[in-house]
Amino acid sequence: MIKTFANKFRNADEAFIYWYQCIEKYGIEFAGTKALFNIGFQMDKPHEMNIKQPWRKWNIDYAEAEWQWYLSGDRNVKALGKLYGKVPSIWKRMADKKGEVHSNYGYQWKRNEQLDKVIALLKRDPETRQAAISIYDGKEINTYWKDTPCTYAVQFTVVKDHLNMAVTMRSNDLWYGFCNDQYCFAQLQKLVAEKTGYELGSYFHFAHNLHLYKKDLDKYLPQRPDNLMQRKADHYG
Repeated sequence: MIKTFANKFRNADEAFIYWYQCIEKYGIEFAGTKALFNIGFQMDKPHEMNIKQPWRKWNIDYAEAEWQWYLSGDRNVKALGKLYGKVPSIWKRMADKKGEVHSNYGYQWKRNEQLDKVIALLKRDPETRQAAISIYDGKEINTYWKDTPCTYAVQFTVVKDHLNMAVTMRSNDLWYGFCNDQYCFAQLQKLVAEKTGYELGSYFHFAHNLHLYKKDLDKYLPQRPDNLMQRKADHYG
């Protein structure tokens, strides 16, 4: 039996709460997580990027610091520490001896002037299929011993004068990764829309492996409302 999931949401908060429940209910035990595979969905209001669930306790100050770090293009984690006040432990673990990481996405889109070229291309040709930014680089795979970028690529497409964006990921932790990544990618979409003059379109998010670590499971259970909509969600997914 193939499970059919919802694939269209208003914003990131709606997507987060839906996929949290789906992973809990349908996720497969995989490498210390519960995971769903080959998940794709769209968010039609990407500018509504705040995760509002009180039990998630999402930190917008950190998300904004990470976005500003990406904008700087400085892949040294000390630069993030200056913006946020400290370097989160996960970035310390991922950094090499110089304190540098591959997963500063701003560093990646500045390489070979990828972002600037995408903006120029979109201005010149609204029907281009080449407005793509590569993040994961197979030519560097031998250097990924501590930090392997979770994102493969970001691509932009103009449809009816609206700028859509697609993010493709090899792996995406819903609790931390998705919540912070969607904020930064939505900011990137807004930036490109402003630079090119198109209206903001939808954000399409694809993850080969969408997961929750075991420590982040069962946090929504006490919060579930007792109403018809939630009972339908529990039954149908």
